[in-house]
Amino acid sequence: MTVKNGIIHRASGEDPIERKYSQVAPEYDSRWSFYIRATIRETVKRLDLQNSDRLLDIGCGTASLFQAIVAKYPSVELVGVDLSPEMLEVAHKKLGDQAVFLTAQAQSLSLPSGSFDVVVSCNAFHYWRRPEECLSEAARVLKPNGKMVITDWCDDYIACRLFNFLLRIFSRAHFKTYGRNECERLFRVAGFRNVEIERYKINWLWGLMTAKGQRHVA
Repeated sequence: MTVKNGIIHRASGEDPIERKYSQVAPEYDSRWSFYIRATIRETVKRLDLQNSDRLLDIGCGTASLFQAIVAKYPSVELVGVDLSPEMLEVAHKKLGDQAVFLTAQAQSLSLPSGSFDVVVSCNAFHYWRRPEECLSEAARVLKPNGKMVITDWCDDYIACRLFNFLLRIFSRAHFKTYGRNECERLFRVAGFRNVEIERYKINWLWGLMTAKGQRHVA
């Protein structure tokens, strides 16, 4: 483990997602500005936070979501993980010491169990190779009754289904998009209860869903 520019780096193997976003990091925010703004707006609308909360963002990228959260909830403690050190460098320049950033895989967070009130992931779910393991790991780091919130493409919409089909053929980074029913099943298999999934469009073409669940305490 090494620390550079306020970012904790853990050793990782060659990963197509890491390679992709390391290359696009400098222009990521400008290249997909409309999509980023829309997904963050919709995610923040569906976050029920308290200023005393501790929040983890899995696949935090350049921390645009954190910027929106800080503006609304300035006292929330923020931790972001991502595969790409280059994306995290951009994130650190934006947030400085307002957040902690570390490189990690979603299925292996290397964070203490029961240490977060909220775990969120925005625009990363379709990259997770082992979604059951990733969701179970998110549940592990949540406090009892802690909440998981995921916003991502929704395969119930035709445009998303088409892009999913094409990307599974042509992009090594992309894995799979999910519809409402399959997403709910994955949440429940990982041990979440009170699962709610809302589908909506951000323009005439593109559809998203935000899934919420609560860590089950036996």
